[in-house]
Amino acid sequence: MYKPPYLKYYVFCMVVFSVLTSLNGQEKTPSTKIDVFKKRYINFGGETGDTTSVKRLQNGRVVFKKVQAPKYKRGTDVSIKITLKSNGDRWDKSGSCFVITNKEQIDIIDVSLGKERFPEQANVSNDYGGVLRAENYQPALELIRFMTPFGVGYFSDEEKHPKIKYNRPVYVPEWEKEVVWEKDISELESLVTGEFYIGVWIDTWTPEGYIVDVSLEYSGRARRKKKVMSLINTVYYVNGQKIPDLFAETSLNLDFIADGKLKNTELYYTTSGHGGHSGGDEFIKLKNQVVFDSELVIDKTPWRNDCAAFRRFNPSSGVWVKKDTAYAYNKAFKKEFKAIEERLASSDLSRSNWCPGSFVKPYHTTLGDIEKGQHNLQVKIPATSNKKDQYNHWLVSAYLIYE
Repeated sequence: MYKPPYLKYYVFCMVVFSVLTSLNGQEKTPSTKIDVFKKRYINFGGETGDTTSVKRLQNGRVVFKKVQAPKYKRGTDVSIKITLKSNGDRWDKSGSCFVITNKEQIDIIDVSLGKERFPEQANVSNDYGGVLRAENYQPALELIRFMTPFGVGYFSDEEKHPKIKYNRPVYVPEWEKEVVWEKDISELESLVTGEFYIGVWIDTWTPEGYIVDVSLEYSGRARRKKKVMSLINTVYYVNGQKIPDLFAETSLNLDFIADGKLKNTELYYTTSGHGGHSGGDEFIKLKNQVVFDSELVIDKTPWRNDCAAFRRFNPSSGVWVKKDTAYAYNKAFKKEFKAIEERLASSDLSRSNWCPGSFVKPYHTTLGDIEKGQHNLQVKIPATSNKKDQYNHWLVSAYLIYE
């Protein structure tokens, strides 16, 4: 049978294309979704749900479980999705989804269960345990930090809670039933493939608390694999850890050792200020400075001034009336100045890098290649001192991504 002379050339090109595609990491494996938590109760002494596969700490304020995910030889994109609704807690609360991958070291789970103690080198001023990286301890690494809105879901039903409708401004047609956060965490692929422990902490003190879903999705699209080193974390996951008001007294200072050269290193830093009522660290602008090996690498004033955009997620937010002047159309379609009163919700107020119903986006910066040996990280915040029931504190965490 006659074969065109270009057929061999065509086959050759197709083989070369296939090989090059594989080498370039474009060969795709099937996508995978893992439902980590489904309708999981997080509360303080309330409903527990399944406690066989899911464990509870801090009387229910922390839940965690072991996960077995596929491994991707050529890496993969990874995203996390968290869905939350109130089960009766009407307040805005800090939340954190974290991961633990090396159970051979001391970790917050074993410390919570009383099986281990934080290494002395991991503590700050002997008052704040488990904050710093140490020789046999890595702080839990945050996948995503979020802030619960005021009562979304439970208080969104105006038939069950008729007074709530009087808090709803005209630009919100209805209250949302839940809040959803999605985030690309592909740089953390090495921590959330294979076997690992994943947990969620919410700073709730009510037996009603919240209902949470968490899922991880793996695209299967190949991408360059990275390594991760957790450095600091002041989130108080462990019962007995002190609220981290340390920045009013001192900076956070970490000396750590790189066992080898870290190539193309990036620093990720997450920060949010809390407490203090109207004049405290939640509501005032304070500069955050991160210094790596004596060089200022992050110099930011964390602040969110778009919190009114989250109003539809906050049905139980406290509301005040504010007098204002509008230049608006009257019934004759002529503009005029008119004295008005507008609703001002607590959830509308600007805050230190978060809004009720938002997640906290990390800052990140490129450090380049880091040589083998000892290095230093400092975090400086001119925080407000914590007096009486103000609860001023800063939740900060940081990790390195490198090759």
